Amino acid sequence: MILHLSSVPRPDLNPRALLQQVAPYRKPRPGRSLTELAITALPFVLLWTATWAILSAGYTAGLLLTIPAGGFLLRLFLIQHDCGHGAFFSRQKSNDWLGRVLGVLTLTPYDYWRRSHALHHASTGNLDQRGVGDIDTLTVSEYRALGRMGRCHYRLYRHPVVLFGLGPAYLFLLRHRLPIGMMKNGWRPWLSTLGTNTSIALVGGVLIWLMGLKFFLLVHIPITLVAASLGVWFFYVQHQFEQTHWERSPKWAFHEAALYGSSHYALPPLLRWFSANIGVHHVHHLASRIPYYRLPEVLRDIPALAAVSRVSVRESFGAVRLVLWDEQKRRLVSIKEALRT
Repeated sequence: MILHLSSVPRPDLNPRALLQQVAPYRKPRPGRSLTELAITALPFVLLWTATWAILSAGYTAGLLLTIPAGGFLLRLFLIQHDCGHGAFFSRQKSNDWLGRVLGVLTLTPYDYWRRSHALHHASTGNLDQRGVGDIDTLTVSEYRALGRMGRCHYRLYRHPVVLFGLGPAYLFLLRHRLPIGMMKNGWRPWLSTLGTNTSIALVGGVLIWLMGLKFFLLVHIPITLVAASLGVWFFYVQHQFEQTHWERSPKWAFHEAALYGSSHYALPPLLRWFSANIGVHHVHHLASRIPYYRLPEVLRDIPALAAVSRVSVRESFGAVRLVLWDEQKRRLVSIKEALRT
C-alpha cells in the first residue's frame, strides 16, 4: 500500500497567528544586505570574465564555468526578487533602483515583473484565478473534458524538456522583452520593459565591441540559460508538490494558501545558499517582506514551521509527473492515476 504524503495530517497551525509571530523578522539589516550583494555580484563578474578568457583558449573548460556563473546569476535574480517585495533594503527607492539595475543582468524588467509577481502572491492556490505568474495546472475534470489535441498540448507543455529547457529560454530571452499580460495596466509596464531592453542593448553593445559577438553569445547565453532553468525548477517545486493547496474562490483564504500551497524545499546547504533560501517558500508567501537571509532564523525560532509542506530533493523529482489537481482527493496526481480512477 502506498502512503501518499497528503494522507499525513498537517500540523495544527494558525496561519494568521503565525503571521504575527514572524512580523519582527521583516526588518532588513543594511550591512548584511550589502554584504550579500557583494558576495554575489563580485564572484559573478569574476566568473563571467574568466569564462570569456578561458573560452578564448578552449570551449570545454569555459562552458563548464557557465554552471557556477549561472548559479551566481540566479542568486542575483533572487536579490532582485527580494527588492520587488521591498525586503532587501528599508527604503523602497533603494530596492527599486537596485532591482532595475539587476534586471539588466537577469534580462528581467523589474517593474513589470514585480507587478506580475505580486499578482502571483495574491492568487496562489486559487483555482478561479490561475494564469498569472504561475505554472499552468488543470484539474482532473478539466483535463478529462479536453479533446485529443488539448490533452496533447497540455502533456507537451508539462514535459520536463519544455518546462525546464525550452520554457525558461523563451521566458527570459523573448517573453520578457514585451510586457505580455500587462498591456492593460497603463504605461509603467511598457516603460519598465523598454527601459530594461534599452539598457541591455547598451551594455551588450559595449561588451560585443570589446569581445566580439561570438564570444559574447557564447558567454552570456549559456550562463543565462543555466540560471533560467534553475530558477524555473525552484519555482516549480515551490508550488507543484503532491500535498499542495488549491481551493475555489468562496473557500480560498490567502493565509492558508500561502502556508500550505507553498513548499518548504529541504535543500543541502550549498543549494540553500545559491537559491537564497527560496526553498523556505511557505514562510516567504506568508510574509514576503522578510529578507531571504532571515528566513532560517524563522525556522530556528518557530520549529513547527520546519515540518509544514516539507519536500525533500528526492520527492521533488517525483513531483514532476504530478500534473493534475484532484479536487476530490485534494492532491496533485499523475495523468495515469487521473484516468484510472
